[in-house]
Amino acid sequence: MLQKTYPYYLANVAVAANTDLEVTDKFSSEVATRVAMADAAAIDKAIGHAVDAMPALRAFPPFKRQAVLEHCVKRFRERYDELALALCIEAGKPINDSRGEVTRLIDTFKVAAEESVRIDGEIVNLEISPRAKGYHGYVKRVPIGPCSFISPFNFPLNLTAHKVAPAIAAGVPFVLKPASRTPVGALIMGEILAETGLPKGAFSILPAHRDGADLFTTDERFKLLSFTGSPAVGWDLKKKAGKKKVILELGGNAAAIVDGDQGEKLDYVVERLAFGAFYQSGQSCIGVQRILVHTKIYDALREKLIAKTKSLVMGDPKDEKTFVGPMISESESKRLAGWMDSAVQAGAKIVAGGKVDGAMFEATLLEGVKRDTDLYRKEAFGPVAILERFDDFGAALATVNDSDFGLQAGVFTDSLAHAHRAWDELDVGGVVINDVPSFRVDNMPYGGVKDSGLGREGVRYAIEDMTELRLMVMRETW
Repeated sequence: MLQKTYPYYLANVAVAANTDLEVTDKFSSEVATRVAMADAAAIDKAIGHAVDAMPALRAFPPFKRQAVLEHCVKRFRERYDELALALCIEAGKPINDSRGEVTRLIDTFKVAAEESVRIDGEIVNLEISPRAKGYHGYVKRVPIGPCSFISPFNFPLNLTAHKVAPAIAAGVPFVLKPASRTPVGALIMGEILAETGLPKGAFSILPAHRDGADLFTTDERFKLLSFTGSPAVGWDLKKKAGKKKVILELGGNAAAIVDGDQGEKLDYVVERLAFGAFYQSGQSCIGVQRILVHTKIYDALREKLIAKTKSLVMGDPKDEKTFVGPMISESESKRLAGWMDSAVQAGAKIVAGGKVDGAMFEATLLEGVKRDTDLYRKEAFGPVAILERFDDFGAALATVNDSDFGLQAGVFTDSLAHAHRAWDELDVGGVVINDVPSFRVDNMPYGGVKDSGLGREGVRYAIEDMTELRLMVMRETW
C-alpha cells in the first residue's frame, strides 16, 4: 500500500511541509495518501537553487551522471512492485499496464545512462575560402540551463522519466511539477534521486495547484519549459513562456488504417486495435480513436472487433484479469459520455459497450459517427473508438489528415508502396506500419505536428533540446 504521507523535494531534500494534497484511489474514490504541496515561495526557492547548481553541474562529469542514472535503474528494479501498485492506485491503471509502465521507466533511464556519455561534438571545416585559411572550428554541446518540467496524469512514471532522465544525462538542473492527481510516482523517483550524489539544487519535485504554479511557465530563470498535457493548456503556456525554449507534447485523435490485404491476419489486427483503443481506459494521446477499414474486409473485421471489445474485462484495476479500469475522474467520464450521446443523436450507432457508471466507462465501439462531431474531431481520451470504411487508400490518407492533430498514425498493409506513401503523405510525427499508433519505444523520436505539439521526446532528442551548441574557432597561427 501507499505511505500515509509523502514529502516534496526541494533542492534534493525531502520537505514534509504539509499534507494538503489528497490523492485518491481512482477505483474506490477513497483518499489513498496525502502529499505535501508547494506554494509560490517554495517554487521560487527551487528555481534559485537550480540556478545556483549550474556551476557544480558543469563540473559534474558524464561518468558521474551515468552513475546516478544507473543507481536509479537499480533502485527502480528493487522497488518494482511498489511503483506498480502506487501507479495502479493513484492512476486507476490496470495492474498489468502499471507493471508495463514501470518496465518502460527502467528502459528510459537505461537509455539515458547510455546516452549520458555520448553527448559528442564535431569538427567544422572552416577553410571554405582563402580568408579562412588556418582557422579551425570545434562544436560541443553545453547544458541549456535550469529547466521547468510539467508532467501529466496518464503516464506519471514514464512521461516524467522522459523529462527527468535526459535532464540528468545532459547535466541540467530541473524543477518538476507532477500532475496533482498522480504525484506519488514522481515523489518516489525523487526519493531515489536523493540517494545519489547529484549537486545540491540539481532537482526539485514540487506538486502544486495549476493556478498557483505560474512560475513554472513565466520565470525567466528557466531556459526551457517541457510540458506534456492537453492542447488548450499547452498552447496557453507557450504564450506565457517568454523567451525560453518550449517543448510541447500534447493530444491527438490517432487513426489506424487497415488496408484490404489483411484477410489472413485479421485476428492479429483486431488484437492490436483493441489494445490500442482500450488499454488504460483509452487515456493515451496515441490511443486508437479512429479506425479506417477497407470495404473488402470491413464486415469481417467489424464482427471480430465487436466480439473482442465485448470480451474485455472492466473492473478493479488491482485485479489481474482487468483490462479496462476507471477513467481518471467521474467528470472526465461524464464529458466523454456527453460526446458519445451527441454523436448518437447525430446518427451514430453504438455497436459494442456504451455503459457508463461513475468513472467506469465500458470499452465502446461506434460506427456512423459524423465527422463534425466532438467525438470525431476532438481527443476522446477515453475507451471509445470509431469504425468507418474506405474504398481508396489515398482517400483514407486524406481522412486521417483531416484533423487538427498529428501525433502518430498506424497503417496495416502488405504493400510497400502504400507504406511509403503513408510515410510521405500523413501529416503526423510518426507512422507505424503493421501496428497501432499507440506503439512507442523509449529511444525513438516522439512528438507531433499541428495541435499535437512542438519538438520531440525520446532520450537522445530530449538531450539535444536540453543542450546548446557552443562553437570555438581557433586560428592556427597569428
